[in-house]
Amino acid sequence: MAKKYWILAGLSGFIVSLDQLTKMWIHTTYQLGESTPVIAGFFNITYVRNFGAAFGFLSESHPTFREIFFLTMPPIALIIILMILRSVADNDKWNIIALSSVFGGAIGNYIDRLRFRYVIDFLDFHIKEKYSWPAFNIADMAIVSGVILLLILMFLEEKAKKDHPANAA
Repeated sequence: MAKKYWILAGLSGFIVSLDQLTKMWIHTTYQLGESTPVIAGFFNITYVRNFGAAFGFLSESHPTFREIFFLTMPPIALIIILMILRSVADNDKWNIIALSSVFGGAIGNYIDRLRFRYVIDFLDFHIKEKYSWPAFNIADMAIVSGVILLLILMFLEEKAKKDHPANAA
């Protein structure tokens, strides 16, 4: 098996494990809505159930639509990631890491959707409880980090093509 698939299995497996362990701890230790300040006025651990996607997107949509959407889209996204990974060179570690992070995060949140029909979020950042960022979890961090890394890599690749037009072909 190619090295990139070992990296995918290892990194995404680590992300899924850490994500599920932290969510299970929150689910069994906290009551829904319970919050513990970690850094006063900035960061709490708060048990939240997210029935939507990032930032609660689609959380107000019809439950049947929402359930069908969130149970069918992640497998499609995982297949697309595998198809993209297939074309990535074995030595392109940063693209492999980025895709593996998104893959692991998607699986972590998908497990919640299958088990509970919602995603457990708990990382709650705010400024003096006036300005609040929507709560998120380890899987969300992996997805966002992976996507940001992919965007940076795409930007750098485009920049390299513009700087060296003879090598762009």
